[in-house]
Amino acid sequence: MSDTLDELSVSMAGELAISPSPGRSMKLWRERAGIGQAQLAREMKISPSVLSDYENGRRKSPGAGFLKRFVQSLLALDRVHGRLLRAKPSGGETSAILSIEEYVQPVTARKVAQAIGCEVLTGEEQLDRYLYGYTVLDSIRTIYTLSGVEFYKIYGATTERVVLFTKVGLGRSPMVAVRVSQLKPRMVVIHGIDKVDEMAVDLATRERIILGVTPSFPEDKLGQALRDLDAGRPRPGPA
Repeated sequence: MSDTLDELSVSMAGELAISPSPGRSMKLWRERAGIGQAQLAREMKISPSVLSDYENGRRKSPGAGFLKRFVQSLLALDRVHGRLLRAKPSGGETSAILSIEEYVQPVTARKVAQAIGCEVLTGEEQLDRYLYGYTVLDSIRTIYTLSGVEFYKIYGATTERVVLFTKVGLGRSPMVAVRVSQLKPRMVVIHGIDKVDEMAVDLATRERIILGVTPSFPEDKLGQALRDLDAGRPRPGPA
């Protein structure tokens, strides 16, 4: 349990630290935990109005000390019902999340596209932006098992990642799901088709998301190909 709490703490702190809107991210984490604003403010020993101002962007971005208190207080309250802990993706056989990792060293979107044979449809001007992780999803399982706040599990520690959808028909449903979510990934890749619905392209353009397709890359090798991009992760030595 301690290791899981530590992992969740690091994941939460990492997302808040690099989020372009930390106040909004704080609100999303609090709502995922099902904890009221006043309750969390009491645990942090601050006024509810202060927390509300941060969450709604009426105050400047909180400093590192405030974010640390936020994470510690939220996890302390979450121990009662463990909603955040239960939301941690299991990676099991029935999970919609086939693979999810954070990079030790970030990689550019261009390298990600090259590694999985991705044709970029929108967002070419963003290909030199760094990505900090990846998620591979089974689209059908995502529709049936990930709803509401559970959908946010796909973002791991940061939204600055590539989210790759497998088992897709036209490519519209993944982009619709991303469109209605408050959090948006930097890059979306549709696997198994060479042409996507025009609505998906339009939505990606509107949301300034890099959108690509990888029609023929082996599905069972997607996660490994994305993981191999991480030059900072130690590799096993010779036996």
